[in-house]
Amino acid sequence: MSAAVVTGGAGDIGRAILARLAEAGFVPVSWDIEPPPPGVAGWRVDVTDASVLAGAAAETDARHGPIRALVVNAGVLGPVARLWEIPPAEIARVLAIDLLGALLTLNAVVPRMRAAGAQAPGPARGRIVLMGSVQGKEGTARAAPYAAAKAGLMAAAKSLARELAPDGILVNVVTPTVVAGRMEASIDADRRAELLARIPLGRFLAPGEVAEMVAWLVSPACTFSTGAVFDLSGGRASW
Repeated sequence: MSAAVVTGGAGDIGRAILARLAEAGFVPVSWDIEPPPPGVAGWRVDVTDASVLAGAAAETDARHGPIRALVVNAGVLGPVARLWEIPPAEIARVLAIDLLGALLTLNAVVPRMRAAGAQAPGPARGRIVLMGSVQGKEGTARAAPYAAAKAGLMAAAKSLARELAPDGILVNVVTPTVVAGRMEASIDADRRAELLARIPLGRFLAPGEVAEMVAWLVSPACTFSTGAVFDLSGGRASW
């Protein structure tokens, strides 16, 4: 029995990923400040609290088997405004959840994943996926804290991939464009139209499409990609 932990599991993307990983044979586990989706194991977790993360990692190991897959997905968009117009507390909040929270999650889980992987052959050693954003690649205007956090995740993934390569644990990033759902619905109409106009495919991404990419990255089929960034931008990204 192997667990797949998804932070931010109560959101649209998180729920889609949890469902897809259950189909792939994992025990899906949600870590979120909100209750887990119906029928899914989970803990109420604040990803900015290292002690809570450590407790959730220990409980997940004890109840659901070793964590073989980790999807670092928890995040908030923050205000849509120019950087100097954003209250400092909001800048700190976005960076704390989207970047610091991701690093603290990795800090809590990686030692356990390494220990379990040392006793497992081949692909079972572990897979980590960080949820980036095309905004971290392009530096979208009126999203500086969010873009900075997501760019930081890409850099962290490349560092961690090098550190974990000897352990056979692969670390990759997915960079979606706007995903249809609650976060997208919170954007005002003008901003939504602006972002949609940037996508050559002419639509927003579906949560299930993100889940399919994640499912491949944590599967035995993914054997040689690590430290990579996988674009889900509908043609929006230029690199």
